[in-house]
Amino acid sequence: MKTKQPVIAVFDIGKTNKKLLVFDENYQVVSEETTHFAEDVDEDGFPCENIDILTAWMLHHVQLLKRSKLFRLKAVNFSTYGASLLYVDAQGKRIAPLYNYLKPYPQDLLNQFYATHGDNEKIAVETSSPIMGHLNAGLQLYWFKQQRAALYGKLTSVLHFPQYLSYQLTGKIVAEMTNVGCHSAMWNFKSGAYHQWLQDEGIQVKLSPVVQGNHAVFIDNDDSAGEIAIGIGLHDSSAAIIPYLISFKEPFVIVSTGTWTISLNPFNKALPLPQELNNGCLSYLTYEGDPVKISMLFAGHDHDQQVNRIAAHFNVQPDYFKTLSYDQQWIQLVNSREEEESIITRSIHFNSPTEPCVFHLRHLAGFQSAEHAYHQLVMDIINRQAIVTQMIMNNSSVKNMYVDGGFCKNNIYMQLLSDAFPAMEVYATSMIQGTALGAALAIHNEWNSNVLPATLINLKHWPKSADSVIHSH
Repeated sequence: MKTKQPVIAVFDIGKTNKKLLVFDENYQVVSEETTHFAEDVDEDGFPCENIDILTAWMLHHVQLLKRSKLFRLKAVNFSTYGASLLYVDAQGKRIAPLYNYLKPYPQDLLNQFYATHGDNEKIAVETSSPIMGHLNAGLQLYWFKQQRAALYGKLTSVLHFPQYLSYQLTGKIVAEMTNVGCHSAMWNFKSGAYHQWLQDEGIQVKLSPVVQGNHAVFIDNDDSAGEIAIGIGLHDSSAAIIPYLISFKEPFVIVSTGTWTISLNPFNKALPLPQELNNGCLSYLTYEGDPVKISMLFAGHDHDQQVNRIAAHFNVQPDYFKTLSYDQQWIQLVNSREEEESIITRSIHFNSPTEPCVFHLRHLAGFQSAEHAYHQLVMDIINRQAIVTQMIMNNSSVKNMYVDGGFCKNNIYMQLLSDAFPAMEVYATSMIQGTALGAALAIHNEWNSNVLPATLINLKHWPKSADSVIHSH
């Protein structure tokens, strides 16, 4: 009988795409599936994750892997988007939707929060979290207590999204470093503990002690093949750092692209200043609890919205941009209309990482073609990106920038990003599944006795000229 291949399964859950990646002991992908589900709506009719369908899909695939004739399932882990909470009762049953972090937050409730617990700047600085309403998991929890009082009365435990998925397999309720440390407004970075406002509000009794993200719980495999290590899950952007920290010793910055573009500097542990927080700069915690200075921009979402606008105007397919190559003529074509110059001037200063780039103010009739408009869109995104990324590089000597995620396959984006940082060596990674790989590596010692591979990441260098070089690390 053929020996089954030992594997780890990682469920990598994005806002749009839900992925299952199966890695062998050398961290090569041996199976993968990508799907997406129609959204549900919450009590207000606002779109939200269909958590029941997602959970059923996850559990189904775990069972398939357990019964696989090819694979021996030795471990499972999870990476998900952040700012998402699940609420369970004394029987461990979910009592509310997984509310969408884009749901509008009532201003009067924010004002009430500040009046009770202190001003915006004080809490933002102490928690290294810009105050962004539902994008702060802690403020989601405050909203839930105040505006869903009947449900809150049934609440026994709060779980961050990846810990909820892990809980479906283990029955263990825990909190984890990367989730409480990602703009949650729950963690006091100076004291290394939950913030006092949670205690004052009476909420902290609903929260679990925080453990490191390399923690795993062992469950039976049901077939006498030994136990399965179930990771407790990680915040996706924090998981994405792990392969880089393993692969590279020289200081670096990561630009992790997706719905959000997250710039991370693991070598800058300085906590952000008030003005930096106002501009989308904050600190994360690594899975081991170390601060990482990061900045965030809603660039992927912004890009997709404006691509659709360009496509509709020029009567082309929405994926037209995937066929375009970087063309210097469009970059050199300067629109000198006074209106355009005024727009650009206003765009230099911004107050929120969710604000769209200046392109949404531009009139498409001023462009010669979809190609022309698209180059302008990416240039506008990069102009904003350069400001946001520079914030995490202050007081830091990093020389290398690694780009992963969807934009690293976009040669217009990559060339403009490289040109925007003339003193940096800019690389696109071919490790598109870096988030899932990071989640797998986080629990390496719990399931895998092999030495970590020396070549986890392949890089494409984006020089300031037309030449390019392929590296392997």
